[in-house]
Amino acid sequence: MSAAQLAVDPVTAARRLLGATLYGRDVVATVVEVEAYGGPPSGPWPDAAAHSFRGPTPRSAVMFGPAGHLYTYRSHGIHVCANVVCCADEVAGAVLLRAARVFDGCGAAQGRRRAGVTPAAIARGPGNLCEALGITLADNGIDLMDRRSPVRLELNALQVGSAGPRVGVSQAADRPWRFWLADTPEVSAYRRSPRAAAPGDSD
Repeated sequence: MSAAQLAVDPVTAARRLLGATLYGRDVVATVVEVEAYGGPPSGPWPDAAAHSFRGPTPRSAVMFGPAGHLYTYRSHGIHVCANVVCCADEVAGAVLLRAARVFDGCGAAQGRRRAGVTPAAIARGPGNLCEALGITLADNGIDLMDRRSPVRLELNALQVGSAGPRVGVSQAADRPWRFWLADTPEVSAYRRSPRAAAPGDSD
């Protein structure tokens, strides 16, 4: 296994990440839901919903490669979210880790979440996933393929997933770039952004 398997377009990388094993600070989980994100208008996959759309910033520069590194950011000033960088070096693209099924270290994951969270909901949603696995903003840029990294990723056999629009994006809202493993209770519910154009009016 190597990062070369992720040095592909965002959609192919997203499908490749379904079923991957994610290791994060005493917790091990299976990735069950992801979303693909492209890059700026000058790139091969323009994507107005991507953080890289307007070019690199000090934090999002990692999205421009190399593949196999982690891009983290804070959503709505509250939740940390994690993305796996894909595509070729200097070409922006990443895959948001949206949900995972924890199968080892459940106690550690549960301890990081609020009391009363059901097992299926421990890592459902990108912010909850990062909280459960102890992923922080300080992890931005780490090499997920390095066994010494506090957050690591192992790709497994290809899984056949379902596809649909991404959750909560106001731009490119119809693009079917969310992928998930069907009949999996950890997968999040689809919610369309109220700021998005009517279905069919967005790319």
